[in-house]
Amino acid sequence: MVERVDEHDQVVAVVGRGEAVRHGWLHRIAVTVSRDREGRILVQRRSEHLGRFPGHYEVASGGAVAAGESYEEAASRELAEELGVRAPVRFIVKFLNRSGLSPHWLAVHEAVVSDDLNPDPDEVVWHGWLSEPELRRSMRENLFTPDSHDILSHYFAAVDRGSVRPR
Repeated sequence: MVERVDEHDQVVAVVGRGEAVRHGWLHRIAVTVSRDREGRILVQRRSEHLGRFPGHYEVASGGAVAAGESYEEAASRELAEELGVRAPVRFIVKFLNRSGLSPHWLAVHEAVVSDDLNPDPDEVVWHGWLSEPELRRSMRENLFTPDSHDILSHYFAAVDRGSVRPR
């Protein structure tokens, strides 16, 4: 169950995630951009058997915010579920995202994680650390989820304007 929200991210109702996607209702998604101690960004390749964007690359771990859950709680939970790692997440930026399967409020977080990742093999078939130039080149050459482009655009804009500093 997720919270259906309005254009101001205020709760309207509690609905099923599938129902929110099917009807194009706004709901909440939380993601985390993972960096290593050198500042490289983690890139993952989604499993081919996933229903949403199979085989695509992505720059963040994340998913729907459950009813009653905060963005930060969801970001932490998803990081643990998808990558098998527990690390403090830090809020970076939130924006209304209309790319992907359905419109949603997207909260981007950041975490510094170690190389001791244990990705869920049902979700992640490959992962690697890329510098920003390597990542930008990869995004031109490979198929990334639609959200990945928006996530990085907003993430880098927040970092570039100095409202947040990479850890």
